[in-house]
This record gives sequence, structure tokens and C-alpha cells, in this order.
Amino acid sequence: MGSSRSEKEHFAHCLPSTPKGRGSGLKPPNRFDRIHIEDDFEQLEFDEDFLKELQSLPTEYLADDSRTIVSENASPDIPFQFSANPYRGCLHGCAYCYARPYHEYLGLNAGIDFETKIYVKYAAPRLFREFLCHPKWKPEIITFSGVTDCYQPAERKFRLTQQCLEVALEARQPVSIITKNALVARDLDLLREMAAQRLIRVNISITTLDTVLARTMEPRTSSPAARLRAMESLSAAGVPVHAMVAPIIPGLNDSEIPAILQAVSAAGGHGAGMTVLRLPLSVLPVFRDWLARTHPHLQDKIESRIRACRGGKLNSSTFGDRMRGEGEFAEQIRKTFQVFRKRHGLDQEGAAFDFSRFRPPRNGKKGQLSLFNDL
Repeated sequence: MGSSRSEKEHFAHCLPSTPKGRGSGLKPPNRFDRIHIEDDFEQLEFDEDFLKELQSLPTEYLADDSRTIVSENASPDIPFQFSANPYRGCLHGCAYCYARPYHEYLGLNAGIDFETKIYVKYAAPRLFREFLCHPKWKPEIITFSGVTDCYQPAERKFRLTQQCLEVALEARQPVSIITKNALVARDLDLLREMAAQRLIRVNISITTLDTVLARTMEPRTSSPAARLRAMESLSAAGVPVHAMVAPIIPGLNDSEIPAILQAVSAAGGHGAGMTVLRLPLSVLPVFRDWLARTHPHLQDKIESRIRACRGGKLNSSTFGDRMRGEGEFAEQIRKTFQVFRKRHGLDQEGAAFDFSRFRPPRNGKKGQLSLFNDL
């Protein structure tokens, strides 16, 4: 069942090799397309210049003309109802990213396109302002990075997350952030001010403490050490910061749970959560391709343990189980996490958000304060 499956299944629709700095060179067929074009590089075997070009694929930034930035979620497995995403696609290139299939709605693939074609919602700060100005909005937590990372490298260039947080502070709108990039510490002054008013919680994703594993599995993310330093800086500034040990990949990083939680506690983390690996739709071939390339000696073991957590399959979409896994091995992972989370004092809920001081921000369309503002 693992690497015994045909090589064709693993490597079809793939660039000659994975481009430098990318998590996947795969081009899995878009499930919405009736016709799929496959690259044929056989006749270019000796064209070194062309093949070298393919090893350094540029990142394209494309304008996203979405009319809203806040989405509402109805899944019982997701711990938030509203999320905001300034970017579509993600430069981080994580092999396991559950957001990859969203690129198929744009007519692209969930492999290399997801990492190299980044859609930028240039109007995100204005759209966020307009959303908070809506008379029917009753303040609830809005999570940034419900899909793709709001502090991915594109944020250095466009600063859309930073501008949205400035709107949130103006409106006294509570916000939760999920990221695996130490770039979040850039906005320390802004986050400190939000923390003083109980408007912010930062969740930093830490999947491993192994720098080599992180570099192959999450090629353009911050190193584990950099994420812990960011956590330490935020905590020292009074910003509530939690760790997301996610995803836990059975047979690969589950043994690191105790060490990760100890490191999070030492860095001043206030809490921790976890999810078990999910491989929905076109994430599955991307992850299996990565696994076969980088850990061929562990592929059978890892896939076997994933199946043990997923009722004999490599993925389960069943509500209630898809984020947790099922069976004896999944329960063992959960218990280990709970024991060490408690041992390191990371099982606390933390201070509640303050919704009482929300006020609609200055209306970008009208250039004036809402009549309902407390002037």
C-alpha cells in the first residue's frame, strides 16, 4: 500500500524535478476541468538552459477582485465562524496544506500553481473596513488565515494584513491570527496595543523543531527557531500567543510533541492546540509525491499510520473526525498531547476577548464616521 503503488501514480503531471525553494513540482489535474494538458519534456532532455529555467520558477502576483474579504464558515470542525484572507495561494509551499484545492476554483492546479501564482486582494483593508461598517454586524472573533497564511512572504511587500489590523484596532474588533511566519513580530507595536484592549490572540504553527525537516516540508516558512523567537517577543510584549501543533503527521512528527510543547512553554506560550494531518482531494497526490521524494524509507510506515487514524484510508472527510482522526493510534496521539500540554501549563483558555467597546470604523466610502459612533 505505500511506495508499492506505481511510480506513474506518484509522479504523473510533474515538472522534471521540484523547482528550487518550492514544496511541489506536481501539476495535479484540476478536478473541474474536462481537458488536462500534460507537459512532455522527453524531447527537451538535453536542453540544459530550458531545464534550468524550470528550476527557478518566478512568483506571479495576480490581482484578486473579490468583493468581500470576510467569509463565514459553517463547518462544525472549525473553531471559528468568520475568517479573513488577504491572499489566495501561499508562498510557504507546505506539502500538506489543506488550502491547496481552493486554487482549483480559479482554474489552476493545487501543486506548483498554488505556490507560484498568488492572488492579492489589494482592496482588503477597504473591504474589511466596509464589512465592519455594516449595520447588521455584531462583533464576533474574525480569524486571519482561515485558509492561507496572512503573514506569508507576500505580506512583506503588500502589508495588507498590517493595514487590516489597523482597521481592527480603530474599530475595537477582536481578531485571532494563525501563522507560521515570524514576520508577525514586525507588527509588534500594533499587536501590543490591541492586546492592551483584549482584541488579539496570535497562534503560531509549529510542526517540528527539526530545521531540515521544516525546510523540506515547509520550504518558505520561518525556521522553527525563528517562530519560537517571535513567540517569545510577542509574549514579552503582553500579546496572548498560542501554539498550533498542526498538522501532526503520524509516523513523522508525532514523536516531537513533548519537545515542541516544552519549547513553546519556554518561549512564553499561553496555550496549545493540535490537529491531525488531513489530505483532502488534490492535497493527497502532492503530499504523497513529497513523501516519496524526501522520505522514501519512511513512506510505508507513515502511510500505514495515517490509514490507522483514518479508518483504513489516507483521508476522511467525515465531520467530527476529519480534524482529529479516529482509532487507537489517533487516541494515543491525543492523550500524549493532553498530558504534555498540561505538564507545561499550556491547557489554559486565556483571557476573554472584549467585545464591549466595538464601534464601526470610519467609513471609507463616505470619509466620515458612522452616525452610530460614540463621538
